[in-house]
Amino acid sequence: EDGDFLALDLGGTNFRVLRVKVSDNGLQKVEMENQIYAIPEELMRGSGVQLFDHIAECLANFMDKLKIKDKKLPLGFTFSFPCHQTKLDESILVTWTKGFKCSSVEGKDVVSMLRKSIKKRGDFDIDIVAVVNDTVGTMMTCGYDDHNCEVGLIVGTGTNACYMEEMRHIDLVEGDEGRMCINMEWGAFGDDGVLNDIRTEFDREIDMGSLNPGKQLFEKMISGMYMGELVRLILVKMAKEGLLFGGRLTPDLLTTGHFETRYVSAIEKEKEGLQKAHEILTRLGLEPSHEDCVATHRICQIVSTRSANLCGATLAAVLRRIKENKGVERLRSTVGVDGSVYKKHPHFARRLHKTVRKLLPDCEIRFVRSEDGSGKGAAMVTAVAYRLAAQHKARQKILEALKLSQEQLLEVKQRMRTEMERGLGKETHAEATVKMLPTYVCSTPDGTEKGDFLALDLGGTNFRVLLVRVRNGMRRGVEMHNKIYSIPVEIMQGTGEELFDHIVHCISDFLEYMGMKGVSLPLGFTFSFPCQQTSLDEGILLKWTKGFKATGCEGEDVVSLLKEAIHRREEFDLDVVAVVNDTVGTMMTCGYEDPYCEVGLIVGTGSNACYMEEMRNVELVDGEEGRMCVNMEWGAFGDNGCLDDVRTEFDVAVDELSLNPGKQRFEKMISGMYLGEIVRNILMDFTKRGLLFRGRISERLKTRGIFETKFLSQIESDCLALLQVRSILQHLGLESTCDDSIIVKEVCTVVARRAAQLCGAGMAAVVDKIRENRGLDFLKVTVGVDGTLYKLHPHFSAVMHETVKQLSPKCEVTFLPSEDGSGKGAALITAVACRIREAGQR
Repeated sequence: EDGDFLALDLGGTNFRVLRVKVSDNGLQKVEMENQIYAIPEELMRGSGVQLFDHIAECLANFMDKLKIKDKKLPLGFTFSFPCHQTKLDESILVTWTKGFKCSSVEGKDVVSMLRKSIKKRGDFDIDIVAVVNDTVGTMMTCGYDDHNCEVGLIVGTGTNACYMEEMRHIDLVEGDEGRMCINMEWGAFGDDGVLNDIRTEFDREIDMGSLNPGKQLFEKMISGMYMGELVRLILVKMAKEGLLFGGRLTPDLLTTGHFETRYVSAIEKEKEGLQKAHEILTRLGLEPSHEDCVATHRICQIVSTRSANLCGATLAAVLRRIKENKGVERLRSTVGVDGSVYKKHPHFARRLHKTVRKLLPDCEIRFVRSEDGSGKGAAMVTAVAYRLAAQHKARQKILEALKLSQEQLLEVKQRMRTEMERGLGKETHAEATVKMLPTYVCSTPDGTEKGDFLALDLGGTNFRVLLVRVRNGMRRGVEMHNKIYSIPVEIMQGTGEELFDHIVHCISDFLEYMGMKGVSLPLGFTFSFPCQQTSLDEGILLKWTKGFKATGCEGEDVVSLLKEAIHRREEFDLDVVAVVNDTVGTMMTCGYEDPYCEVGLIVGTGSNACYMEEMRNVELVDGEEGRMCVNMEWGAFGDNGCLDDVRTEFDVAVDELSLNPGKQRFEKMISGMYLGEIVRNILMDFTKRGLLFRGRISERLKTRGIFETKFLSQIESDCLALLQVRSILQHLGLESTCDDSIIVKEVCTVVARRAAQLCGAGMAAVVDKIRENRGLDFLKVTVGVDGTLYKLHPHFSAVMHETVKQLSPKCEVTFLPSEDGSGKGAALITAVACRIREAGQR
């Protein structure tokens, strides 16, 4: 913490205004200036407006004196009365205590009332950042010097305590991770009658004569406002019964409030106590004997000891709870204490400590006196709040670039539409980034397909080999058997020959596994990389994506590469009928279930889409009639710079360090391979700026790829507690606080939401084009979807659906998740191709 702060400390007939300077130059230092102001008795019982006008006037006086009226300083307000807080800078007064009875304040926000009084003056302005109870201020004051301090205690005019409670136990506040300071308002303990068995006739008499009968009963048994009055009532009763002062009473002894609590402290002093008793009793018009002075001393001792014991018992209950919350065998904790009774009574503190130690033999409790009052604590709370607010503002400013408006999303949709037209056009195709590749898939299943087919599904670090049995007629359906194989990184980035030999080795293993080694079957090859197709069974690889770098493949026909590898093995022969993209496979898989399915979408490791385009618009292929599925290869959208205004510094960093800098820019903003890395870059930036993890960057956070996209899905899960978020961060070597966990979760939310919105904007462009192609006012269409990000992230799909709905209001879009992946689709395309081929032969 660093800066210049004001504090206002209101909790009795006097209040303090403080200026607290906190400097952090490696060794933190706090300087304070303060002034005490009185609150006249008539204001304590007048109107709330008058009280707060008086406070504002004293504040102005103090700022005048220090010549700081022209500065708008942050202020912390210690308001030591029972309040209900909804946030740090809002506090609703529940009930007045300590002799205050100002009208029109109970049930109101005291911060708003103070702000109005300041605004009415108009000669200065301050920023009220935090309102705290004096117990909280005391805990913070003592906590500045002793980091074990987790309890605040006041025993003065009134009494109260606060302590650090586990968030999981605070049902009134959302969140279950970390701790929050609870203002107990323990003065009202016993208001429900639970202390009736230990309350005496004197306690009841004090209560009946108070300004708030029936309330704050515990406080009336132990605090400085009532201790002297308790002694006075006992002295009066004893005098009436002839046990003291020879049965004599005086007007002063019979007057409420004439035996002050400070008299109790004076009479209990070791050496001069009896002499003080004689002086005080004489001042009350009595002629005390030595025995009267001894008896008065004993009465003071009994009253103050009971007070210390009751206070110690309740404090022991608080500390026992902290011990149980922590689950430790032996609690080591510190209690910060303030208040005139605790500080000025000669024996109160010692008795209190003794009671606590007696009741908690298994705890080591240290008591630290607050030397600077609760005002310094309020300033420290303000300093922390101010730092957190400034950090929050800085984080929001950085994240703002990742939050897209409706206008921006409409612009992205329009740009995608422009790039689609360029990809379809014969003249513009060569330089188009969204390639709109013809797939030669012109027909969807009609239900007459039948037979056994092999399918190969290659699109990431794992690939599948499938046997697909298609049945028609009454038993229409698809039966599948498959096995998953991995591709080691050295093969992904080795030679093309090694890659295709590995694939054929896996096909051989699968055929053996299925007992079909000698059978020659038609094969559909799902190859999920950008390819130029000139026919259904030929695909020229344009460029590798998703981390693949196998040499000798780009510019080659992948079907030929596969056939050559099969011939090299000389074990079996296969009829490669079709090569398709995974998006096309997904569309066909879902199209088998839903005849409205004319769009395929993948949002997983990478991202891409396909759809049924009118042949008249596919200028690269001859023919005007019917439709053909177009593989958009939309991952490259933006490679020409058309998305530069929505790309951030984090997107640029991820792109520059990728295997294919400057390429697949849209994919790098929305797909699973990159989202975790975007989050990691943001977390790194926040940490370097001191906005996260206390500015400490772990070595693991510096490691590229360490923050996997699956962590985004886990962290954003609605049912996941922040405690589990912390365990994920700890797994990454990041020591986080509750606040850190919340920030990381927010970053994940912002990054994933943007990805879903961008994906939705792209999809809106596709469905609108289909609608306009067909001259429809309204289009009903289904999108077949696959991919881990879409399926596993808790919010991605919902945000994407909502975006499409907003950007394409004239389309009713249904999203159908593909349960069987794109491999089944490849087999279905092969089945359709075989059906058409057989019909042609006939």
